[in-house]
Amino acid sequence: MSSTADLILERRRTRRRLSFWRFLAIAAVVVAVIAMVPRDVVQTGDHIARISIDGVILDDPQRDAILADLAEREDVDAVIVSISSPGGTVVASEAVYLNLRRIAETKPIVSVMREYAASGGYITAIAADHIVARGNTMTGSIGVLAEIPNFAGLLDTIGIDVTRVKSAPLKAEPSITEAPSPEALAAQEALIADMFAWFRGLVSERRDLDGGALDAVTDGRAFTGRQALALSLVDTLGGERDAVDWLVETHGVDPDLQIVDYWPKPKDRFLAATLDAARLGVMAESLLIDAGIPRLLAIMR
Repeated sequence: MSSTADLILERRRTRRRLSFWRFLAIAAVVVAVIAMVPRDVVQTGDHIARISIDGVILDDPQRDAILADLAEREDVDAVIVSISSPGGTVVASEAVYLNLRRIAETKPIVSVMREYAASGGYITAIAADHIVARGNTMTGSIGVLAEIPNFAGLLDTIGIDVTRVKSAPLKAEPSITEAPSPEALAAQEALIADMFAWFRGLVSERRDLDGGALDAVTDGRAFTGRQALALSLVDTLGGERDAVDWLVETHGVDPDLQIVDYWPKPKDRFLAATLDAARLGVMAESLLIDAGIPRLLAIMR
């Protein structure tokens, strides 16, 4: 009888312990959910705006609208562009660059390179008037890339024929279903060359490089922050604190100003991180579907 009573008591104790840990688990989930509830930053005084360009740079009307609005804000004394990106599409990188240059017409801008700021990420960085990088930040990779898969051999192996009817020889070329013709490759090379000339011209203008010095940094290779400093691709080594110091010393910005995130907005950070892989998948899928009009990339590979 005693053993039965002891067993009942022990079961009750176990239930109480389980209930306690269950309560803690539920409380933790509630706290996490509350932390993720959208909350816009309310800013009423002068401040420094932070724009974070993370991951692959793709077309984003919301980001572009925020940048355009930022150029008009009178309570923003300066802008920090915080970058950790291997690049992205040439068009999206161009949009970010132009929007930042519009901001620079009225406010000082400084770029802070984090893990990497390569290719399209470097296009973003040179929109600023001062660039700070870590010693081991990966940067450079100045160039344009188009990759189009070809499944002609695979289709032959599995016995699938593709019939194509088109209005002109170079329409939808190169194709993923047959080996590209010399003319198709030449057309793609002309696109790449034109975009690369634009990219190279930006580097020359923004970093005051030409001749052999420009050739040395525009052959497509990546550099560490230390190498980039020696090659005049960045201005100093350090982090965000060094960026603020530059704003204070060269533009008289108040060192005690709050730094406020504008993009992505604090409420969007969790969603942005969750969707990053999905965006990469969409880009890869579109490269296959739109093989005749490939997305031209300024991205580190």
